Amino acid sequence: MLNVSNLRKEFDTIVAVDGVSLTVNRGEVFGLLGPNGAGKTTTIRTILNIIKPDEGTITFDGLPFNERTWNAIGYLPEERGLYRKSKVLNTIVYFATLKGVEPKEARRRGHGWLERFEILDRAQAKVEELSKGNQQKIQLIISLLHQPQLLVLDEPFSGFDPVNQILLKDILLDIRKQNTAIIFSTHQMEQVEKMCDNICLINKGRPVLSGSLRQIKQQYGKNSVHIDFEGEGGFLKDLPMVKKADVYQNYCELELHDIRQSGELLAKLNGHLLIRRYEIVEPSLNSIFLDVVGHQTSPVAP
Repeated sequence: MLNVSNLRKEFDTIVAVDGVSLTVNRGEVFGLLGPNGAGKTTTIRTILNIIKPDEGTITFDGLPFNERTWNAIGYLPEERGLYRKSKVLNTIVYFATLKGVEPKEARRRGHGWLERFEILDRAQAKVEELSKGNQQKIQLIISLLHQPQLLVLDEPFSGFDPVNQILLKDILLDIRKQNTAIIFSTHQMEQVEKMCDNICLINKGRPVLSGSLRQIKQQYGKNSVHIDFEGEGGFLKDLPMVKKADVYQNYCELELHDIRQSGELLAKLNGHLLIRRYEIVEPSLNSIFLDVVGHQTSPVAP
């Protein structure tokens, strides 16, 4: 499907993307990750031929990018923008026709997607009358209504409450079953863990971690303990058996020097915290992210 090799893009003296390579196949959900300013959006725009790379090759089904390729791609940009005075369904139909969908068919599909996103009653409303979350739904419909072979989403969960995040997740997984390739960039590591087959983590324009999510988690071992608790957990960072600690208000993820010390750790907690859950697991992607990139950013806590 999509193959990107040694992508490089420089702006004046700033190297925004340096040596990024990735392959995305049909029926795959691929996560493009990184802290703010890492080069994710520039990578996406270069892949989509919105800006030209300085070096590297990009092919779609073995061929260079062309006009036919563009019509086979759906794209949700990071910067949102709709015609605010236009009616919702008219807006959807207009953008669909730009992708080669006949108006009558676009209207039929638009009705179906508005119903799926639970906003069919807003079809004749003006875009400016919608909430931020519902405007986001319209832009998602625009990106997928022409039934793209490759769907590229930059921060698709932005502006969605937890209920609508679940709705979007279910929709994307259904689209994946139709053999569509999906790339999405997000800071929400929990969503990546639930959905992605493969990931590429970039930092300062360069890839620092890539491959199968399952293999990456195995690579980082099984010395991680997740704890739900009540009480003050700040002392957990200072325990001698703890190598690394991410401690939140009522949750923590600890990496131990040796997982055999987990019993000793549990004994230390007794009398200090009320333990709701104590689980030995593979490290979360959130923990791996912080370990690889460093505490330059703060991904959403579990």
